[in-house]
Amino acid sequence: MRAHPSALIEPGAVIGAGAVVGPFCHVGPRASIGDGCELVSHVVVMGDTRIGANTRIFPFAVIGAPPQDLKSRGDEGRVVVGADCTIREGVTLNAGTRAGGLETRIGDGCALLANAHVAHDCQIGAQVVLANGVLLGGHVRLGDHATVGGGSAVHQHVRIGAHAFVAGLAGVEGDVLPFALAGGDRAHIFGLNVVGLRRRGFDAERIARLKEAYRRIFPESPQPCAARLAAVEGLADGDADVAALLEFLREPSTRPLCAPRARRSTAQDEAAS
Repeated sequence: MRAHPSALIEPGAVIGAGAVVGPFCHVGPRASIGDGCELVSHVVVMGDTRIGANTRIFPFAVIGAPPQDLKSRGDEGRVVVGADCTIREGVTLNAGTRAGGLETRIGDGCALLANAHVAHDCQIGAQVVLANGVLLGGHVRLGDHATVGGGSAVHQHVRIGAHAFVAGLAGVEGDVLPFALAGGDRAHIFGLNVVGLRRRGFDAERIARLKEAYRRIFPESPQPCAARLAAVEGLADGDADVAALLEFLREPSTRPLCAPRARRSTAQDEAAS
């Protein structure tokens, strides 16, 4: 471990082998910094916080601060950050509350870019990207490989599925299905995140099956939810991607489902022309 003379590492803090604590950092007495981590400078790690190996944290990030939840009364929650993460300037990660299991968790290999905020009790999967200025409300959940574009705000308790992409400046009030592309002032589904899926090695056949599942989830003519789920079940046998979609849809949620915008009728198109 190498620490700059201006850094304050309080008694009780655990600093791993090969870790670097830069100028003017403050590491609290219950913090644990993993092997090979680097706190570049002016980083605050407080509370019951565990940082995984080889994670790099840039200036003015604050990790493990108490939750910004007015209902919380001295909860002793924690923050757990996985290995190989990048946490850029000004990022804030708040500790969990009793109502959310007392833990805010960031998976391995995540990139949290400048001034992103992760509120209490959020559960972030592996390889997630939060672009600059993303705001996550409390209890938000993001699946593996999800990406949220710059300046987006995500309502508390929203779920964003694995491999989903949320465009910049979106206001996300509802759950975003896995593999989806979403965006807009009150975010809606545009379709599949095809570009992202191709980059992660999804072949044409795999993408085609997901497109068919989406057509059945969001049919052109209105259908009851049970009928749409039944239509998708026929595709799920032996298909892990479709099975993941069904699991997401069946999981209890307090938020509505983010859906495509209503299609315009021919009469509406003619009236607008």
